[in-house]
Amino acid sequence: MKTIKYISTLALAALALLGTASCSEDDLGPTIFPDTEDQLDPNSYTYKFDKWLIQEFLTPYNLDFRYKMQDVGADMNYNLVPAEYNKAMDLALLTKYLWFDVYDDLVGEDFLKSYGPRIIHLIGSPAYNPQTGTMTLGLAEGGIKVSLFRVNELNTNNLEMMNEFYFKTMHHEFSHILHQTKTIPTDFQTISNGKYDDNNWQDQWEPRINSLGIVTNYASSQMREDFAETIANYITLTDEDWEQIYTYAARGWEAPGGEDDLEASVYYCWYYYKNNDAANEKSYISDNQVVTTTDDKGNVSYSLKGSPTTIVYAVEDKDGVDGVAVLKQKISICRTWFKDEWGLDLDALREEVQIRQKNFNIEELRKQVEDMQ
Repeated sequence: MKTIKYISTLALAALALLGTASCSEDDLGPTIFPDTEDQLDPNSYTYKFDKWLIQEFLTPYNLDFRYKMQDVGADMNYNLVPAEYNKAMDLALLTKYLWFDVYDDLVGEDFLKSYGPRIIHLIGSPAYNPQTGTMTLGLAEGGIKVSLFRVNELNTNNLEMMNEFYFKTMHHEFSHILHQTKTIPTDFQTISNGKYDDNNWQDQWEPRINSLGIVTNYASSQMREDFAETIANYITLTDEDWEQIYTYAARGWEAPGGEDDLEASVYYCWYYYKNNDAANEKSYISDNQVVTTTDDKGNVSYSLKGSPTTIVYAVEDKDGVDGVAVLKQKISICRTWFKDEWGLDLDALREEVQIRQKNFNIEELRKQVEDMQ
């Protein structure tokens, strides 16, 4: 069992703050931040990057991209360190390419100028929550500021890691900002009633959560996190990733300690073999311990790897939830919400993100900063 789980949280400030976080199409005025370009020192090591941030974020989107960590902008309860310069620059370039440019292509830059965050704040280290054993990946504060942690561990050669710790978090937090403006659909709010656990979500095994029609263990904490996680994972995860989620969602699950044993429930498995004739004497195993055999009539049987005479049984699906159908229904609800409320094609958004994820060249992106005059 992992001792550290990942959490992306939304600080629900008073909704009155939304008046400063978003505006109508009619009142897109000048930046809310002071003009700092004339104050930049051309001899500074960070001059080109600072100028690029003004040109690419502040001017078009009214967004202050802060990579120099500010104590007043961070939670003093955490022991945090600033983001390294080169890591911050790479993340800023990728944020523009994989998030802002995608929305620009689909709905124009005024969309993010209207509804996007006003501040993105980078922090070098993780924010650990020792009481729960969780790690905060991001914060969206009142629809105004998005904070991203763990920047100093950025690896531009590892897309899975970048999605897990940065880009899935960005889309998650932006989904929160959007649903503060236009409410989460009622049918999404009710579809998984009774399946959320705000206190013990971090102790749940994710494949078992998938079988309940919930995309991640953090999504199982509460409905609004489920909504944001469904959108963020749909956008960033590959087709292969989703096929694995659907495979887990279709499984039956069982725990040696029973449903009421929280610790045992972490070890849910989808196969078992009998140790003897007693029905309750079982050993629970997973796919990598099973050999699947199909005879000439198409009948499938399972045996224990290394012990071909030991018959293995698939655990019966008893949770009463068609996990695959529920996950697909949630995606469909999100798709309709994006179209009806925002005029956005969620599938087109996902397709563009997937293409860009597979084809970005970080060296070419860095030239944007290097070529600044």
